[in-house]
Amino acid sequence: MRIGSFDKPEIQKEASPPTQPETPKQQKRKKWKNWWYYYKWYVVCGILLLGIIIHVSGDALGWWTKEPDFQVAYIGKTPLPPETVTALEKAFTAIASDFNEDGEIIVRINQYVDSSQTSDMETAYYEYASEITLIGDISNCDSYFFLMEDPELFQREFQLLAASDGSCPDITDYSAKDKVFSWADCRLLSSQDLGTYSTTILGETVSGSNQELLSSFSVGRRCFFTDKTTLHADKCSDLWETIYQDALTISEN
Repeated sequence: MRIGSFDKPEIQKEASPPTQPETPKQQKRKKWKNWWYYYKWYVVCGILLLGIIIHVSGDALGWWTKEPDFQVAYIGKTPLPPETVTALEKAFTAIASDFNEDGEIIVRINQYVDSSQTSDMETAYYEYASEITLIGDISNCDSYFFLMEDPELFQREFQLLAASDGSCPDITDYSAKDKVFSWADCRLLSSQDLGTYSTTILGETVSGSNQELLSSFSVGRRCFFTDKTTLHADKCSDLWETIYQDALTISEN
């Protein structure tokens, strides 16, 4: 041993306790924590995307809206003003009942513009699309009632209007006679206060009475060539009999 130097005493380190092996449950939790750390934002984005898809699909399939009790198809040369569409819904709602028993009477108006009378190419494309949609309506049995500007033309093109007893017309029957009635002849419809409309045609504002506008139209109902029918067809038939007999009473007088 040198003078002026000394040896450091050795420090005894305590022995650390042996590491306990992780249980399967701890391993599983650790694995999930590690996975969540790296992929949590993918999960969040996936949930948001799924929510958007469900919302869009629900709108398209009508999940978020109540189903109508019945539907009315309008076929004419020009679309009805929005106020007249609302008036139509009001008129039929006033004389109908809650067919699907959901606590509310809902009538849906489907508009289809006839493309046979126009030469304008852009308008013709729009109206051609409307006619395709009408064919889809007929095929799917959506609308039971039909409000028509020219029922004879409609019957010649589709031969869909039911006879007075609800049966389909003969294969050679292209007439609308005894299959429709005038809106003006049905007091249950024509006597209601339906307000006024205002619309723009060729840059000019045109307004008038909804009842006056509707008075020139005819009302009919469709027939069914197969077992497929509209929803609540029996109740729609009962409503038809009510308004049809009311119209006959006026026309016979």
